[in-house]
Amino acid sequence: MITGSARNLKSSHLSVLSSVLMFVCLVVGIVLGDSQAAYTLPLHKVTAIPAFARKYGLPCSACHTAWPKLNNFGMTFRDNGYQLGNDRDSPIYQNPSYFPVTFRMTPNWHLEHATNQEVDQAASGISTVTTHGFDLSGMDLWTAGTLFNNISFSLLPSSDETGAFHFENAFVRFDNLKGSSWFNFKFGKFELNNLISEKRFLFLSGNGGFYQSYHFVPPGDTNDFGLGDNQLGVELMGHSKNDYTRYSVAVLSANDGNPDFLSAFGTPTGRTYDTYLTFDQAFEVGSLGVQRIGAYAYIGERPTNYQTSGGAQLYGIENKPFYRVGFTGDLYFGKLNIQPFYMHGHDNEFLGLGVPSSTPSTSLPVGARGPSWNAGFVEFGYYQSPQLVIIGRYEAVRMQTQADPATPSNFGNIDAYAVGFRWYPIMFSRAGLALHTEYAISKSIGIAPLSGTGSASANPNDPAVWSSSLMIGFDFDF
Repeated sequence: MITGSARNLKSSHLSVLSSVLMFVCLVVGIVLGDSQAAYTLPLHKVTAIPAFARKYGLPCSACHTAWPKLNNFGMTFRDNGYQLGNDRDSPIYQNPSYFPVTFRMTPNWHLEHATNQEVDQAASGISTVTTHGFDLSGMDLWTAGTLFNNISFSLLPSSDETGAFHFENAFVRFDNLKGSSWFNFKFGKFELNNLISEKRFLFLSGNGGFYQSYHFVPPGDTNDFGLGDNQLGVELMGHSKNDYTRYSVAVLSANDGNPDFLSAFGTPTGRTYDTYLTFDQAFEVGSLGVQRIGAYAYIGERPTNYQTSGGAQLYGIENKPFYRVGFTGDLYFGKLNIQPFYMHGHDNEFLGLGVPSSTPSTSLPVGARGPSWNAGFVEFGYYQSPQLVIIGRYEAVRMQTQADPATPSNFGNIDAYAVGFRWYPIMFSRAGLALHTEYAISKSIGIAPLSGTGSASANPNDPAVWSSSLMIGFDFDF
């Protein structure tokens, strides 16, 4: 559900912005008078690198509708291996004082609220939990560019809010093989070629800073896959000269991007590989500009059992399949950008039930089957100017088939909403600063919110958990 619409009068925008600011100030005043303690919440981080603007002498708006979201020129620049095709591409022509590195962080204040939580002090045992306070996001330390003509790289050590680092991405890319833009080879850890990037979008809060559709797995399912997670593997990607036609084929380790052949649960992975296929096409529609639609398919396997030695797990066995397929779009109507997304997901019944595939069929629930679901969202951004964007999103996950037929049909369903704005008082090639204000809320039926800001419902009469986030912060990079 789109919670805002295109407005033509400047006075209307000012009125809306003033109302939002007044609401935020009122809420802050109320909650700061509360005595409840704050807690630390890791915020989903996205990336942008003003070092490229410094390198080529371009404004940030050349590549971004609103950083970090890319426009078509920025997408073309990235797909060309961070190259414009001039002498500045190669690092040997750069001033030795130039170094392509960017720091990014978001000091913020946020409030988290969750209903239907088990609380010892509550007379009924069930209560709501609210925490708030000042906080830090994680930090990105990103460097990217060219090692030589048609050899590009990216390295992104990223920390959580406590300073614990991991490698968000690290890859080398060989561009324009055989002199053709249709053949580019990437090796390492990288974001999947998703038309709608979770790493470059404009939401940051605990409940809004990720796509539910990208990370949902049915309740009780042991699959550790997330479409929004960076993966380890190789990718062959190609595009037309103007980047209107794009494709990619990726072969990936079956560990959801985790090192040392371990899954996200810390268990050994199976000795299999996943495959990700994408295709998207852009076309011009008169004065509306460039529109883009695409399709994707992710096919993989995950273990349901483990080879052991002395009780210690060695590697995953009895692998069973899963897939995610769907379509997406990136559409413009004047200042209004709309991004639709749809996914159909399916896991093997042994993954869905969390049992080894060697389990006797007589031990499985009667009518056991592979869980399937449909998920999607509609996201919008209204770009009043290069320095002000109003954002919103509605997202839904609906179970189609439960692994155990005895499970209620709506168990695991999700509805999620997010709205906010970003104002950029500073947008230079050296640095950027954005005032980020966002409110996001999700309803999950019988399961813990994917944001991690609450547990599963403990109220048998009301299985819905509402989890919300209110965030105000300064997102800056240098």
